[in-house]
Amino acid sequence: MFTKKPESGESITKMGGERTGELKTPFTERPATYASKSPSPAASKMVPSIIGEDLSITGNVNSKGEIQVDGEIQGDIHCGSLLLGDKSQVIGGVMAEDVVVRGRVVGSIRGLRVTLQAQSHVEGDIFHQSLAIEQGAYFEGKSRRSDNPLTEVKAVSGNGSRPEKSAGSDNKPKDEPSIIPSHAAE
Repeated sequence: MFTKKPESGESITKMGGERTGELKTPFTERPATYASKSPSPAASKMVPSIIGEDLSITGNVNSKGEIQVDGEIQGDIHCGSLLLGDKSQVIGGVMAEDVVVRGRVVGSIRGLRVTLQAQSHVEGDIFHQSLAIEQGAYFEGKSRRSDNPLTEVKAVSGNGSRPEKSAGSDNKPKDEPSIIPSHAAE
């Protein structure tokens, strides 16, 4: 077939050899950056989800990975890592481990590491473990440092326990009133 001899250091790929198992051809192999998503802790290696400049979303956005927003979102954002681009606009709450803001946010931000870059415009409270505000950034609101601002949000959103007051009996009546009265009425 081929008369060219491979040079030293070149790898040889056999195509169409054995039919058992999976054939490894250049067409079936994928680059590491596009590898299939797996439940492994390699979430930081995944490609970010991008919301483009021409996209406007009304509603909440949830992701376990990274989100880059260049468009407009009217709703809450919950993700692992968030980058708000220069032309981005978010009207709603933001919650992520890492938050970098270059655009506009009207609402609260909760994150372990929050960075407001020079061109950012934030109107709302920031709950953080670490906060960096560059010169030229606009920030109107309160800044509250917390050891874990993300768990405090989860407790408030209805997971049933508050991190600092979990021993109190205040939580159960709030979660179960619809169940208890219906049984008592029967």
